[in-house]
Amino acid sequence: MSRDTPTVERRPFGALPDGTPVELYLLSNGRGTAVEVATYGGIVTSLRTRDAGGRLGDVVLGHDRLDGYLAGNRPYLGALVGRFANRIAGGRFTLDGRVHQLACNDGPNHLHGGVRGFDKRAWSAQAGTGPSGAAVELGLVSEDGEEGYPGRLAVSVTFTLDEADQLRLDYAATADAPTHCNLTHHGYFDLDGGADVLDHVLTLRAARFLPVDEGLIPTGELRPVAGTPMDFTRPTAIGARLEADDEQLRRGRGYDHCWVLDGGGEGPALAATLDGPVSGRRLEVLTTEPGLQLYSGNFLDGTVVGRGGRAYGRRAGLCLETQHFPDSPNRPGFPGTLLRPGRPLRSTTVFRFSAAPRPG
Repeated sequence: MSRDTPTVERRPFGALPDGTPVELYLLSNGRGTAVEVATYGGIVTSLRTRDAGGRLGDVVLGHDRLDGYLAGNRPYLGALVGRFANRIAGGRFTLDGRVHQLACNDGPNHLHGGVRGFDKRAWSAQAGTGPSGAAVELGLVSEDGEEGYPGRLAVSVTFTLDEADQLRLDYAATADAPTHCNLTHHGYFDLDGGADVLDHVLTLRAARFLPVDEGLIPTGELRPVAGTPMDFTRPTAIGARLEADDEQLRRGRGYDHCWVLDGGGEGPALAATLDGPVSGRRLEVLTTEPGLQLYSGNFLDGTVVGRGGRAYGRRAGLCLETQHFPDSPNRPGFPGTLLRPGRPLRSTTVFRFSAAPRPG
């Protein structure tokens, strides 16, 4: 077998408290880049890429063992999130004249699918290799009424790692009754392996963002980023304005907002570029989604001890969550998240890695 041949390996990753076995799928592209995906939560437990010097290292926060993902403080590390990513105000929406009350797990609001969202579910898996690379397709069924959602929802997410060091996530969902659906990947990135990501340099192709109220619910305004700490239209360090005297930063305790992507063209469009100044690594995010939630690890507090015994303190990693806008079911002016029978959801996000020259 050629060294450049993509491979998929499967191995046990423990069992859930009810005895359900969990497996780990290792996708490799032959260039050294490799990603591990667990059938519990669709969690990317590890993602190894090369730095500017050719050295391999992990670029996501995670745990060595399944137990870490089952512990009390679980900040969605590397997980697939649904049935609805982000927040829904009051945990309710009206659909076809009927009010649906969802589980409220973030104060008075619904967050990331509720008490037992897709991040806490066991997924089925089917793996293989082909011209596109090494792949594993995860699937699950969310029954009518789960977490308060109407309709039976069938979901699949295919992870594909190709020879260009691109990790592609293809989302698909169908429903047997009208419902709302908004899926994302909640990976925490740290390209340098340092104590925090404040020196990481971010560029967003987004001229507007969604301001939020005290409960982190969008106000409905699409506000220009110009002249605010939310302006990443030019490369800017995450920590450059993080402590600015700004109402939005105070409400989020940092960045915890959705940006309105400029988009354009067919297929996944470039949404974000993240550079690690120490490692020389670059991450480009391309997506078909209209929004991207930047979360700067504001609520990490050192109580989560991850890979290699590292305690994940505040700003230890950041999330670039491609998605539809928060609270969309209650905002007719936002891009729609309504899924009806016969109209499947399809969405693609690509995480493209390279080793860029170090600044300066």
